[in-house]
Amino acid sequence: METVRTEFFPSFDGTELAVHRTGEGRPVILLHGLFSSADMNWIKWGHAQRLADAGFEAIMLDFRVHGESAAPTDPAAYPPGVLVRDAAALVEHLGCEDGEYDLVGFSLGARTSLHAVGSGAAIPRRLVVAGMGVSGLSEWRKRSAFFKRVIDEFDTITRDDPAYYSRQFLKSQGVDRKAARLLLDAMGDLDLAALSNVDMPTLVVCGENDQDNGSASDLAGILPDAIYREVPGAHLDSATKAELGQAIVEFIVKP
Repeated sequence: METVRTEFFPSFDGTELAVHRTGEGRPVILLHGLFSSADMNWIKWGHAQRLADAGFEAIMLDFRVHGESAAPTDPAAYPPGVLVRDAAALVEHLGCEDGEYDLVGFSLGARTSLHAVGSGAAIPRRLVVAGMGVSGLSEWRKRSAFFKRVIDEFDTITRDDPAYYSRQFLKSQGVDRKAARLLLDAMGDLDLAALSNVDMPTLVVCGENDQDNGSASDLAGILPDAIYREVPGAHLDSATKAELGQAIVEFIVKP
């Protein structure tokens, strides 16, 4: 079992972000899902260890407001595209040149990865997009409205409410709700035309019962050089399955 090393670095605006590293070899940057963390998405279920065992260094960011990173409550800390800028700051902090690393994102991390690559803020060798479909990119504001409701009505959501599971997950992760609300407002829709810039080999992988962000197979069809693969599970529990980590490693190891 590889040791996970945690360090902190200042992002573009000085916000302290946590990054967790394990293994040795070519860097693979992993970005987690909304209200989750590097530990919850990548470490707990063994995905980072699988990458380390395959000869890579897994480098896992905690987004601001998540995990061990800072959660500022000043609105100035949430300019448009803040998470893309955080991801770009990590690449700069690591000293990675274009094409020298692979990039993996789940859900919010997948969305951020596509925004970053589509805008030229990040240029990985290979890209893995997990738990993301077309509407999760082009209709983010609709998805965001659901999570804003979870935050705004947090104390009154009951067990029979479809938002209850999301409320419980947010609570279990100890997320600062004021900071989370500000973060949601900093993220916008992606112009699907930008996906033409995502021209590196890409794996779109999604749970067989996951429709939370629309059609992942349709997303793979839009991207210039993508393949689609299904793994067991729905949106959240697909991240817990060994098959997700195995799919990532099998794609990343290709020359």
